[in-house]
Amino acid sequence: MAVSDCPPEDAQTVFSALNAVFVSDRATDDAPPDSAGTGVTVWAATVDVSAPPAEAAPRRLTAPVTATVQGGYWAVDRLRAGLASVFALQEVGSTSGDQEQEAQLRLVTRPIAA
Repeated sequence: MAVSDCPPEDAQTVFSALNAVFVSDRATDDAPPDSAGTGVTVWAATVDVSAPPAEAAPRRLTAPVTATVQGGYWAVDRLRAGLASVFALQEVGSTSGDQEQEAQLRLVTRPIAA
């Protein structure tokens, strides 16, 4: 999974949420560094979706985050479901192949019922 078009704090929120619902190669305290350059910064993580997603509370983002997920159809669907349990998401694009899929998602703060 790759996260871009956001400040490092929002990338950290996404990775922290992923660690709450799945197992990831990023430690919970592995804060994405800020980029000093003017180009687009992309942060990446490998996520193990072999177990069903755990329940987690919604997380707050300061702005929309672009997430690109890639893998087998089943894995992408499970990762999408895990992210949807924490964030509101919109699929903004996808590419499908014979055995795998890539989906570009827009993550925003999920409305919290009062």
